Amino acid sequence: MQNCMKLLPLALKCNLRAISTTAPMAGKRNFRKFNVYGKRGTRVVKEAQRTLANPPVAIHKRGVRDTGITVNGQFVEIPEKIPDIIVPDLTGCKLKPYVSYKAPEVIQSEFTSLDLFNAVYSQKIIEDFKAGKLQADGSATEPSPDEQLTPEIALQRARKTGSDIF
Repeated sequence: MQNCMKLLPLALKCNLRAISTTAPMAGKRNFRKFNVYGKRGTRVVKEAQRTLANPPVAIHKRGVRDTGITVNGQFVEIPEKIPDIIVPDLTGCKLKPYVSYKAPEVIQSEFTSLDLFNAVYSQKIIEDFKAGKLQADGSATEPSPDEQLTPEIALQRARKTGSDIF
């Protein structure tokens, strides 16, 4: 109880407020005393990620994939993992890079097998029918290179990069 009585006057003195009319700091602060670390870990964690083979906290790549692997502490680049960007030649193109917000919205239906047939084969079949170049079973007497494909080769061509461009 006596200790509390000794601390009471000290506590009353601490609650006093004071107003200063000068502004010696003028909003400046010494940020050296604040430990400001990277957003994803302290310096110790980042050092462990750099030096250890299996760090305790995995390195966050922020959505970027590696283009190689680490073998015996050395980073080995793998050419197959490097993205190859194919850019078309746009010389003589009438289109401009800007699309207005006033442009009408294009609504396109799903590209079906019937659409593919009409785009590739139908014109040739109509021409062969009018010229009388069809056999009794409906096959062409002079087939085009597209008509001579086997199902396996046609599937390979359909799965190739850029095959969806007509």
